Amino acid sequence: MSFQAYLDNVQAKTGKTPDELQQLATQKGFVIDGKLNPQTKATEIINWLKEDFDLGHGHAMSIVAYFKGKRD
Repeated sequence: MSFQAYLDNVQAKTGKTPDELQQLATQKGFVIDGKLNPQTKATEIINWLKEDFDLGHGHAMSIVAYFKGKRD
C-alpha cells in the first residue's frame, strides 16, 4: 500500500484530513510550528490516534510520518 493510500484510508476512517489531524496534534502540543515536537514520542501520538480515532498501528504511523514531513 502506498503512503498516499494510507493517508486516504485515514481520512475515510476519521473524516479528517492529515492537515486537520496535524491541527489537532498542535492543540495537544505534539506539533509545534508545523513540526513534530522533539519532546513528543511517536508512541504518544499513536496511542492518541488509536484511542480517539480507532486507527490501527500502521495508519497511525503514517500520520506520525506526515507530522515529520513525509508527503509522498
